[in-house]
Amino acid sequence: MNKIRAKFISIRDLLATAWPIVLITAIGFVVAYQFVQPAPPRHVTITTGGESGAYYAYAKRYAEVLAANGITLEIKTSSGSQQNLDRLKSGEVDIAFVQGGVLDNPGDEENVADGDLRSLGSVAYEPVWIFYRSDTRIDRLSRLDGKRIAVGEEGSGIRGLALRLLDANEISSTSKDLVPIDGLNAAEELQLERIDAAFIVAAPESSVVQVLLRSPGVRVMSFGQADAYLRRFPYLSKVMLPRGMVDLVRDTPPRDTVLLATTANIVVRKNLHPALANILLQAMSEVNGKNGFFQNTGEFPSYKDRSFLLSEEANHYFKSGPPFLQRYLPFWIAVLVDRLFVLFLPIIILLLPLLRLAPTIYTWRVRSKIFRCYGDLKFMENELRQGYDPARHAEYLSRLDRIEEDAYTRNIPLAFTDLLYTLREHINLVRKKLHHLETTTGPTTATGNKT
Repeated sequence: MNKIRAKFISIRDLLATAWPIVLITAIGFVVAYQFVQPAPPRHVTITTGGESGAYYAYAKRYAEVLAANGITLEIKTSSGSQQNLDRLKSGEVDIAFVQGGVLDNPGDEENVADGDLRSLGSVAYEPVWIFYRSDTRIDRLSRLDGKRIAVGEEGSGIRGLALRLLDANEISSTSKDLVPIDGLNAAEELQLERIDAAFIVAAPESSVVQVLLRSPGVRVMSFGQADAYLRRFPYLSKVMLPRGMVDLVRDTPPRDTVLLATTANIVVRKNLHPALANILLQAMSEVNGKNGFFQNTGEFPSYKDRSFLLSEEANHYFKSGPPFLQRYLPFWIAVLVDRLFVLFLPIIILLLPLLRLAPTIYTWRVRSKIFRCYGDLKFMENELRQGYDPARHAEYLSRLDRIEEDAYTRNIPLAFTDLLYTLREHINLVRKKLHHLETTTGPTTATGNKT
């Protein structure tokens, strides 16, 4: 029974010491939990363009990469970049392809940049092809004034860009000569000579570009003032289509052709889960990071169109690559470890010093029970030293007995019983001193006289 009682006492003292540590750790856990990101969703939505366009093709390949990591990417087609932006702003989709230069004016650009949208970077050049019919070469847009020009459908990214370029050349956007068609429809109208020129924004591999490059009587304009356009429209780049690049045998094009190019950009909502942003950036690198007509290996993804603020995840990715854990662990395991790390790191930082202090606190709690008895004993010893009263001898003895009894009744773990025996020795020392004072002073009568 004594062993059980002693063990119970030890456990009780340990619990009494541990509860402040548990309380502080629990508070740290609650605070840390506020900074833990929820698990990323397994379903996200992207809006592209038409099913025949490059955006849709890119999205299909992104979907394959994300599916391999347990994430479903739903693809929604659209009429163009403007509709994509509208869907993104309304929260209908999480991710959108947006053509560079699609914003209507600087005011709108500022509003978007300061709002809820962020860029994950550009993924490809989108050359601005201007195909035309003419007996003479044209290298300036101003020479298209008065001609019927296909500038793209309402809501398409190509239309906004075409109108801005024409406006810079004093060709009014309200002109009746501007025809709202694009793509293969514009190619057909140009081949049938119903229009004189067409703006096409598409990859060189696209069917509409390939058709027009091989159409008799149709030429592609080489921008003679390309550098001036770059200064006025920072989201544009200058690219070169080398002679014979399309067809070496037929020497198509017949000379080096300077083109302006906008970029295809991935824009997301600001609150897109960081883990999703990182896995999407990896998909962009896998799909768009290879060599192409106008790009070098590793050139994309990159931050070329600055109409939108770059997301923090993309900024870190461009500087350092994928997050450390995602380089070596499967996606969902990396996400779990990252969340647990954020949760438990503050707790570990709290626990280490607390656990180091715990033995000291426990020892102090046990010793304090004995020290209280020492306090009473020291007080009595000082009282005897300052003035022993023989008439109170019995009271002194009774007080010593109470101190000793108090020490016996205190719950002291077995590991600290040496303190109890040391206390008893010191009580006996005071008792001996009291006996010595009695013998040297002698017994007293009720009146205090020696007998």
